[in-house]
Parts: sequence; C-alpha cells; structure tokens
Amino acid sequence: MNVRDATYDLMRKLELTTVFGNPGSTEETFLKNFPDDFRFVLGLQEASVLAMADGYAQATDKPVFVNVHTAPGLGNALGNLVNTRMSKTPMILTTGQQTREMALMEPWLTNVDAPTFPRPRVKWSYEPVRAQDIPAALMRAYATAVQPPMGPTYLSLPLDDWEKDALGVAVVRDVGRRAAPDPDRLKMFAELFSGAKNPALVTGADIDRADAWAQAIALAEKTGATVFAAPGSERASFPEDHPQYAGGLKFSIPQLAAALKGHDVVLVVGAPVFRYYPYEPGAYLPDGCRLLHITNDPEEAARAPVGDSLVADAGLALDALCAAVKPSGRAAAPNPRSPTAPPAKSNPPTAEAVFAALAGVRPPDLVLAEESPSNLAMLHKHFPVRQRSGFFTMASGGLGFGLPGSIGVALGERATGRNRPVLSVIGDGSFHYSIQSLATAAHEKARVTIVVPVNDEYAILKAFAKEENTPGVPGLDLPPVDVVQLARGYGCKAERAGSADEAADMFKASLDHDGPTVIAVPIDKTVPPLL
Repeated sequence: MNVRDATYDLMRKLELTTVFGNPGSTEETFLKNFPDDFRFVLGLQEASVLAMADGYAQATDKPVFVNVHTAPGLGNALGNLVNTRMSKTPMILTTGQQTREMALMEPWLTNVDAPTFPRPRVKWSYEPVRAQDIPAALMRAYATAVQPPMGPTYLSLPLDDWEKDALGVAVVRDVGRRAAPDPDRLKMFAELFSGAKNPALVTGADIDRADAWAQAIALAEKTGATVFAAPGSERASFPEDHPQYAGGLKFSIPQLAAALKGHDVVLVVGAPVFRYYPYEPGAYLPDGCRLLHITNDPEEAARAPVGDSLVADAGLALDALCAAVKPSGRAAAPNPRSPTAPPAKSNPPTAEAVFAALAGVRPPDLVLAEESPSNLAMLHKHFPVRQRSGFFTMASGGLGFGLPGSIGVALGERATGRNRPVLSVIGDGSFHYSIQSLATAAHEKARVTIVVPVNDEYAILKAFAKEENTPGVPGLDLPPVDVVQLARGYGCKAERAGSADEAADMFKASLDHDGPTVIAVPIDKTVPPLL
C-alpha cells in the first residue's frame, strides 16, 4: 500500500468522498487515478471552491475535504477562509507542495513556510515531515476540525510523497464533538434567569448548528423571555414569526444597549458578545442589566467585553437550562414589531417591493441565502426564517461567500435528500466576486434560484460613507455589466425582470427548473440607512 492508497482508504472511512477543488500541477499526483467511488466538484477559482465547500458542509452538517493549488491557490482562497473560520465550518483544506528534493532551492510554486500561510484562520496547520505521516496528519486534521469550536484545518502535501510506501492501514479515531456545561455554573445561570423580572434571550448561529431550535423555543416560552437574534448572525436559530421574537439586534454599541433597556437579565446563547461595527461610543449594556453568555468557543468567551461566560455546547446547555429554570408565570412578551405594510410602488421597484413580491410565492420549506448587505433588514422583514438550516449568510462581513456558498447549500440539500428549494439573494456588487461558481452550478445542475437586485453600486459602502462622514470616496459606482448575459455564458438559465411582480413570476417558474436560474432585477438606487 502506498501513501496515496492509505490516504484514500482513510478518507472513505471518514466519509470524505466528496472533494471540492481546483487542481494544479502540484496536486495532480494526489488526484492520480481518482477513485470511482469519489466525487470531485470542480470550481473555476479557489475562492469559489472554498465557499461552495463551506456552504455544502453547513447544509449537510458534515466535515468537507477541499484540495486547491499550492501557494497561489491558497492565496486566492484566503478571503473565504476567513468566513469558514468564523462560520465554525469543519473543513480539511489541502494543497500540494513542491517536490521535497527541490524544497531547499524554493523553486517555482513552492509554498514557502506553508504552515504559517493560512494562520490564524485555521485551527491547525501542518506539513508532514515525511511522506508516511500524511494519513496520520489527515486523521489529526479531521479530529481537530470537528471538535468544538469546529473550524478549518490545513495540510501542505509535497507532490512526490504519494508513491512512497505507507506504514500500513491508517488508524481511524473518533473524538467527542460536544462539551457539556459545568453543572454548578449552569445552576447559577438558571437561578439568575429564573429570577429575572424581564429576561431576554439572544440566539446565535451555534443553536442552529447544534439542532437546538426546539430547546431555544422551550426556554423562551417557559420563561416568557423576549427573543432577539444576535447581530451579524450567519444562521437563524429561532422562528422569526414567533410571538416572542423581537428581531435582530443592531451592530451599534448604543443602539444594541437601547434595545436591551428594561431587561434585567440577558442570556446570549451561541453567539459572540457582540459583533459591533462601525464603532459608536456608549455603554455596552443599559443600567441594571446583567449579561450571561454561553458559547462553545473559549476564545469567544475570553474576548467578550462584558458579561459572565459558560463554555458549553449550545444544545446541551439549553437542554439543561430548560430542565433547571422555573416557569415564570408571566405572560409571554408580545412581539413589538409592527405589521408589514405593503411597500410603495415605484419604477424601478425598491428592493423591499421585490422581496415582498417574492415572498408572495415562497414555498413553505424554502432555504434562504443572501449577500446583499444593504438590503438585509428588508429581506428578513419579508422572509422570516421558520426552520432549522433555513438561512445562510456570510459570517466575516466580507463579500464573496454568498453566491458560491448558496450553490454549496443547494448541493448539500441534494446530498441530504431534503431537496428543499434554495433562494439566493445576491447584490450585483457581491455577484461579481465569485462569479466563476456559476459554472459549477450549471455543471452540477444545482437547484438554486439566484435573484440579483441591480443598482449598479456598492450601496452598503455608500451607507458607510454617510456614517463615517467620508464624501468623495471613489469606486462606489459599478460599471454597467449585463448580469443576464454573464450568467447565460456560464450555462445558467437567466432572465431580466422588469418589475417586482415579474420577478415573482420568474421565481415561481424557476422552482421547477432542473438547474440554476439567475434573475436580474433593476431596483431603486436609494441608499438605506446603515444603522
């Protein structure tokens, strides 16, 4: 058995038989005689590869294997690797490396100091000292990636290692993936939350990852707590049409504190405390408010600027809290959100009008993905998330994940057998960051509808310019680009909608299409407020 055979045998046992990649010369020796029982998902640029794999792993709740080209390919992927780490996505990212015999000379395509390159955006980074260590290194990378907090790991693999004799069949190990809460500390949290006069529950993405929607709902209903979504949450973790749900918290320090005013105990589960941006001075919490924090990430607990933290799996902690808290006897907090009024008609339509029309034909099991940051509030207003793994967006704040990420989600829906329809709302600025992923969507016949609100600008950056008092910033208007023709060139069905109602009709028709559909909708250029 050579090193390649031992590695593929281990990948089978770890169920890593779907490989997302873009091969280069330094990877071909690994991919030689690619096994028939494996599947290779080709992306035409490494940033797209990484984001598609990220979306796939999030949708399937399983780790994913990625293989890209040595230093240049890893460099292309780094932007979306930031998102993968912040999304706590279990990923084994691999690249090739130059031949060991030439490494001292640092020839063309050498990944110099390879383990350092992707840090600090990976949990563990390694280049095996000898060829025979590759299977064991892969086992360690896997075990590291799936333990809490989950995240990406990286291996640099020299191209001349694969034909070397292996030490034998690789040892397969299993590791625990959930951390139970400290019982004494959890008891204290339960007593504080039970004794609150007006408690609030702030839900984060780890609740969705832990499949703990039911526990979050039970805790909220048992205590009568008002429920907020954490700011910048990349996944939804509570039904957004629930009577106790009060919407998402703002990114602003004083605005977030103002939303919590009147709550004496705030419990944050599965989210950082908090994602803030841009900076606005103020107190982190209103007077008389105590914050309790549950996270599976010790670093997240350590960097919180306020509150008392407990490190534990969100689902296990919510299970224990539900059992320990006392029923409040208080009436559930009413939902303070006003009813959604029909948006005003205009030509071109506003983004809100488009979302309202799309929502009118929304299938009940729809999965929503988005990267249209200036329109996010309006999107949630008309598309409340009602189910687990029903919403995906970027965690990093940077553009380029949304389009390929949503394609990965659609491929994941197929792989799990759920086959839920996927709607991806991608701003025209975001659309061009990873446009190569459309080729993969077409080739793989991913069942995803991509709606592109076209305003020919980076509207979110114009909103930042107002907030930061920075007039005259160049590059915020986009050159006119034909989204429809580009999408058709990549093999997608693509149409241009002349109105919100026409976009809705196209969306409804796309649900029966066996492959991706791109719908471009020109929208009003009014810049929404940032905060």
